[in-house]
Amino acid sequence: MKAVILGATKGMGRALARQAAARGDALFLLGRNTSDLERSAADCTARTPGQVKVGFATCDLADPDGFDAALDAADEALGGFDTVIVTAGMFGTQEQLEADLDRLRALLTVNFAHTVLFCEAARARLMARGSGTLCVFSSVAGDRGRKPVVLYGASKAGLSAYLEGLDHRYRAAGLVTVCVKPGFVRTSMTEGLTPPPFAGEPDTVASRVLAAVDRGKPVVYAPWIWAWVMWVIRLLPRFVMRKVGF
Repeated sequence: MKAVILGATKGMGRALARQAAARGDALFLLGRNTSDLERSAADCTARTPGQVKVGFATCDLADPDGFDAALDAADEALGGFDTVIVTAGMFGTQEQLEADLDRLRALLTVNFAHTVLFCEAARARLMARGSGTLCVFSSVAGDRGRKPVVLYGASKAGLSAYLEGLDHRYRAAGLVTVCVKPGFVRTSMTEGLTPPPFAGEPDTVASRVLAAVDRGKPVVYAPWIWAWVMWVIRLLPRFVMRKVGF
């Protein structure tokens, strides 16, 4: 595939970029920090068969005005991309977000409104060339309203609903939408938090996500056990959810 990865310098984005490069996919990396992008691009280039140069450009989900320029750069470098993967986003604990309205406003804006705007820009380009894949990281936190993640979960619930709607509306027209719903993954985003049961590692999750992209699977939980965990959570009646702390 010819893939654009937004959020490619850290965590899941970096793990995905490394694995995609190693298997020979053509990549273009997007992120906020130029120095981090240079290092990630050099790392991915060294992993590609034949050390094919991996390009990059700055792109910040907090700044929608830069989306088109970043996608233009990716198009030019790749000769037209066919896959867009979005791993970038913000996280905050419930306590942090309740105590800091500016941080809450930024998280809600970046995780939902600006991610949707970026996806719409990517979708238009993919559909203009007849087909393509849009893979976006949401979260298990968006599957149901839960006490520990009321605010973060709400931002991801909206994103998951948007991605499901895209799949229903455009799959027959050639757009493959893949919504990734990770549980807790040990990355810099979750550093300092106590890992729950079934915590995942970036490389394991990345392998599962790439396999889902290859198959065009509309929803993928990672690690896989979260599909069953969230199935149970969705079945619990509301009076039970009020009592449990999960």
